Amino acid sequence: MRFVIQRVKHAEVKAEDRVIGEIGQGLLVLLGISSEDNEEIADKMIKKLVGLRIFEDENGKTNLDLNAVGGNLLIVSQFTLYADCRKGNRPSFVHAGAPDMANALYEYILRECRKTIPDTQCGEFGACMEVSLINDGPFTILLDSNEICH
Repeated sequence: MRFVIQRVKHAEVKAEDRVIGEIGQGLLVLLGISSEDNEEIADKMIKKLVGLRIFEDENGKTNLDLNAVGGNLLIVSQFTLYADCRKGNRPSFVHAGAPDMANALYEYILRECRKTIPDTQCGEFGACMEVSLINDGPFTILLDSNEICH
């Protein structure tokens, strides 16, 4: 599982020219699910995500997590995070999770995140989407379950 996490001042996702998810201050998470992922891995990744202290405190130090600043989450499924570009110029996606499994795990992650961050917004699984954001920092982090969970 891979999370590309961007600290944002604002982010939104559109599908078919309509906004389907939008947040102010918080984290935009592009989520890639591999064929080897499961709920146990998701739980560890979610715990790390919501506990990340990447917001500034009164002294300008990154000591605060999402709850401490009243921030929100926008989670967008993105299978292309599992692109394999080692051979040729056309990426292979053989390591991405099968759509049915990945969608079920994506929905699980949304449910679990909403337990901690009730206003967790989302994209539309499998849809062609437009994501826009105002990156705060910029501050971008990659979480990979191979590094977090093993």
